[in-house]
Amino acid sequence: LIGRFMFELPEEMGLIAIAVRQTQGKGRGGNVWLSPVGCALSTLYITIPLHSKLGQRIPFIQHLMSLAVVESVRSIPGYEDIDLRVKWPNDIYYSDLMKLGGVLVKSTITETTFYILLGFGFNVSNSNPTICINDLIAKFNKEEGTMLKPLTADCLIARTVTILERLIDIFQEQGPNGVLPRYYKYWVHSGKQVRLYNEEGPIAWIVGIDDCGYLQVHEEGKGVESVCPDGNSFDMLRNLIVPK
Repeated sequence: LIGRFMFELPEEMGLIAIAVRQTQGKGRGGNVWLSPVGCALSTLYITIPLHSKLGQRIPFIQHLMSLAVVESVRSIPGYEDIDLRVKWPNDIYYSDLMKLGGVLVKSTITETTFYILLGFGFNVSNSNPTICINDLIAKFNKEEGTMLKPLTADCLIARTVTILERLIDIFQEQGPNGVLPRYYKYWVHSGKQVRLYNEEGPIAWIVGIDDCGYLQVHEEGKGVESVCPDGNSFDMLRNLIVPK
């Protein structure tokens, strides 16, 4: 629905659609996205100038969106140690154990502008089918003796969008180096070893993200190479990076 208005609005105007529940949620690669009540579910429309720093590195937009979701919780005083993290290229995780959210980006380009729909959803208060943010808060309270209050989807959506706007501004001023330290602070991959192609494939170590937003891996004897998110899948459960 929101896509119908993309080319009818002034470029400087954003738009957001918020759903209590989705009946036809979509994920990457045509996957179905589960959308129970208790999740923060939104699609945000933004425009990015093609010749800006972010416009020249547009894959970064999904990383900025994922980071904004994590920081929407972990930037609240007292909630800094809630173990919410980002997984390349577009997932939100509890530690490196369990997925509780994700990001889906669709874009259209003209001569001067990217028109972008940023879909994001993360589980705030529904304990099924995996875990939710308020479960993590309750767990933290029990372990640390704190009394942090549960959070609401509306609050976290608002915080996420506000933080994303700031991250985009920083990126446009400073490029990748302006945001990557914050991204690495919360990502799950530091120092992780993976197999390439299959479970018997060559061993590689995750190095970081390159200047275009692609994952960098170091394979023994071959140096560092970049992995494009559109052509590869990162299977956390088996520590595999495999071609799609």
